[in-house]
Amino acid sequence: MDNGRTRHAPIASRRLRLVQMVLVSGVLSRLLFMPELLLGQGQLTPGAVTNTLTFHIDRQRTGWSPNETVLTPVSVSSPGFGPVWDSPQFDTVNIGGTDYGPHMYASPLYVDDVLMSGGAHAGRHFEVVFAATGNGFVYAVNAFDNITGAPLVPAGTILWRTRLGTPSPGPDGGVPLGVLSTPTIDLNAVPPRIYVTADTTEGGRSWKVLALDLTSGSVISGWPLIIDDSTLGPINQNGPTTFQPPGAMSQRGGLNLSPDGRLLYVPFGAYGDGGAGWMVAVDTITPRLASAYAGAPSGTRAFANAGMWGSGGPAIDVAGNVYDTTGNGPNDTRNAPGYWGESLLVWKPGAPLRLGGTYTPWNYCQMDDADTDLGGDSPVVLPDLDPSTTSTPHLVAFGSKQGTAYLVDRDRLPGRLDQRQNCNLTDPTVDGSLLGPSPQPPFGTVAPLDVFGPYSEVYTQSDYARARTTPAYFRGPDGTNYVFYSGATKQCETCRQPIPPGLARLQVVLSPGAPAHLSIDAVTASALSLFSPGSPVVTSNGSSDAIVWVLDANVYRSAPLIGASVPHPVLYAVDGTTMSLLWQSRPSELNVGGKYNTVAVARGVVFVGTDRIQAFGLLTATSTSLVSALNPSAFGKAVPFTATVTPATSGMPTGTVTFEDGATVLGTATLSGGQAAFTASALAVGGHSISAIYSGSATLAGSTSAAVLQTVNKADFNVGGQLEEPLYPRPVSDVHGHREVVHLGHSSWERKL
Repeated sequence: MDNGRTRHAPIASRRLRLVQMVLVSGVLSRLLFMPELLLGQGQLTPGAVTNTLTFHIDRQRTGWSPNETVLTPVSVSSPGFGPVWDSPQFDTVNIGGTDYGPHMYASPLYVDDVLMSGGAHAGRHFEVVFAATGNGFVYAVNAFDNITGAPLVPAGTILWRTRLGTPSPGPDGGVPLGVLSTPTIDLNAVPPRIYVTADTTEGGRSWKVLALDLTSGSVISGWPLIIDDSTLGPINQNGPTTFQPPGAMSQRGGLNLSPDGRLLYVPFGAYGDGGAGWMVAVDTITPRLASAYAGAPSGTRAFANAGMWGSGGPAIDVAGNVYDTTGNGPNDTRNAPGYWGESLLVWKPGAPLRLGGTYTPWNYCQMDDADTDLGGDSPVVLPDLDPSTTSTPHLVAFGSKQGTAYLVDRDRLPGRLDQRQNCNLTDPTVDGSLLGPSPQPPFGTVAPLDVFGPYSEVYTQSDYARARTTPAYFRGPDGTNYVFYSGATKQCETCRQPIPPGLARLQVVLSPGAPAHLSIDAVTASALSLFSPGSPVVTSNGSSDAIVWVLDANVYRSAPLIGASVPHPVLYAVDGTTMSLLWQSRPSELNVGGKYNTVAVARGVVFVGTDRIQAFGLLTATSTSLVSALNPSAFGKAVPFTATVTPATSGMPTGTVTFEDGATVLGTATLSGGQAAFTASALAVGGHSISAIYSGSATLAGSTSAAVLQTVNKADFNVGGQLEEPLYPRPVSDVHGHREVVHLGHSSWERKL
């Protein structure tokens, strides 16, 4: 529902270098890109805007936003695209006497209509970006200038903040990891809510899962729930297994909700291979921990066993089946019952958690030995395909740290339900995924698709890993199905140095009556090499104008994120059709954040989480006109000026106008109803070139008026037949006989006494 709100055109607040402008006929300051590209901006209906409610947009983790009409390859590659606003930096936290700055490992989320129920903005509707930091805070940030009601709430304003507790220092140079995973949002709950996990010390250090009121940030009654060995042991469906202490356990994978919102899925891995993986199902109605499934019945053993740590977390299909990938396990439990390292696990809907299917790659034993986590890359459930085009219309795709891409038939999962198959050291042709006909290096036979090479069975961990991402889905204009996969091709098998390509477009190849398979359709045409890329996100207008957005942390996996010398992340926009680079952020444009996170996109704006929310978008052109109410004027006479700001398309101008006399600033006035008034009362005699400079706002570009030549005459100049008496400055007089001579600056006048 629109609720009578004014929809705002995307956006522009502070921009120091972003938009080149030219004076047209000395009057109109315009953007160099064609304004018709922005026609309809701000006119989208609410139903057409894609909310980002969870990691990679939706439960299936498709990563595709098909309702983006503003951002096109033409507009994004124009001079008008760039940074438009930053929120304030998020909160620091003091731990043991040391202050830690904020970092976002969680990806930002977006909701197009939130009615605030608490705080200074209660009763007002906002478009909101939601953010969570390692410092243990959750934020609601205003996404667009809000001019409905009073006062104006600029884009980037923090609408509410909630502190979840005190975190502890973690890896990456000691970054606190209070919130590590991407939260998930349920708009159908009453009240609407955001679910989030946090590792905090209050009441004893533990992982906690919380539900916050989306409209106020308040913790909902019945929450938080503590997740530890005592709460998971009794409900574990694959034990006995010890849930290791919170300092060992990593809740990195994005949270996800069942289609009916009754179950929240929370995956766990372990830092430094220090424990078994877990999938936890949380009853959101009661609330309570409903069920758990350990990656292995490993008892008290504090070693990696099927960690579920990929940043994407579980994907969920429309029937409620839950899909997640796992990491490595020990080499002494290869085909022991219940040990599920290096596998795709599928749980049936509901609780308790019950396996409904599995897939384990042909070479899982080698992957275990080399720490080549399949679980580094989370799965995407592809939308159902036309069954007349293939015998496998229901598919799931994922990758691995090896840089290999897999496609699996969801209807006929090839693995057993009790244990993995025996080790296979030589024959990839027996792999249970859907293999293409092309031989794969280095085998010379069919095998899972090698995307980011060179292929290695040894150098695949830490900085040598080829990928830790979730593929994104896209359907082209001709109905062809694609997945975009981001990673780090290496200079050589034993090298950690990345080289191009860093992004590949894979085609889902279909043939009637035959299984589907993946093939490399195209790679980035430009020299795009990535260190630690996050998962790609695709925006498009239906099947047209596809753009792939990739955020690269720009550091190796092992590199710290604390310190003055840490490189800044880089955001890339790639044309989804030509695979050419459209745009990239400047070296220090983004602040240092986390690793392996993604962007959210809505209404022509790209939201990036770093140590704050940083927004990128297009500007709507404006023109500024200026009039003088008294021209010419007499020296000492107050001169009223009025500036009028007019948008090229839509939106009410907000912000300020600065009035200048040549290069001298006279003053600044705030816009009201699109106009700003200023009175100059100290203009010297002579000609003045007066101009008005509009600052721009979170909806509109700045612009400069044509100069108004203001003439100021001497005070004895007769205007309209009336003698203009000097008002300012006060004259100094000398009396000489019957005459008084009044000196005023460099001139004088006299009258008889």
